[in-house]
Parts: sequence; C-alpha cells; structure tokens
Amino acid sequence: MQEVCEFLKAAGTYYLATDEGGQPHVRPFGTAHIFDGKLYIQTGKVKAVSRQMHANPRIEICAMHGGRWLRIEASAVLDDRREARVSMLEAYPSLQAMYSPDDGNTEVWYLRNATATFYSFTDAPKSVSF
Repeated sequence: MQEVCEFLKAAGTYYLATDEGGQPHVRPFGTAHIFDGKLYIQTGKVKAVSRQMHANPRIEICAMHGGRWLRIEASAVLDDRREARVSMLEAYPSLQAMYSPDDGNTEVWYLRNATATFYSFTDAPKSVSF
C-alpha cells in the first residue's frame, strides 16, 4: 500500500473512474494519503463523483509516472470520521482553502479489496493487494 501511495503522489495527478448507469466517468484526482492503515482519497460531497461512488463504490484509478503506470481496482468506502478528514487536510494543506473537516462537504474514502498492478514496457506486471 505504501508503494502505491508513493507512486500516486509522485505522479501528482491520477485518473479516477466511476460508473453511472453503465456510463464510465473519468476525472483527475490528486490526493493519496495513508491513515489508520488504509489508503484514502478525498472529494467534495457536492460533486458528481461523490454521488457516483455512493451509488456504486466500485472504482478504478490509473496513473503514470517515470515510464511506468499503475491501475487500481477497488471499492471506495466512505469514512465519515472527523479525524480522517482532518488527517487528509493536514496532509494536503492546499485543500484547506476549499475544504474544512466540519464543512459538511469534505469526504474521505478509503480503498477496500484493492488490487494495484504496476506496468511498464520493459518489466512484467507486478500486482499487490490491500
């Protein structure tokens, strides 16, 4: 999980895919944080991505960095604990201009039953699960 988190942070931007009625939706994300032994992402409750993950928590993430790419298949689980939101916002101070732990909008989700596969053009794929 640590290797996956570090890869996402090094990539800077990764792409998260959700489903809405059979139509995939992909958008850029930038948060990856380990808290309480789980890998978390963050979004706003008012966004379509939140509505989509509430309806269907199965997601995929894809990122590329340094000639390698990563694909993650997982279920997103909402963690409504204040301390989880605080931890994410402390890890990403730039988000504090738009989000706060008690604004009713900030959501943090952790990845459950995740399979992350690292790929490159030169090496065999490497998968890890968490």
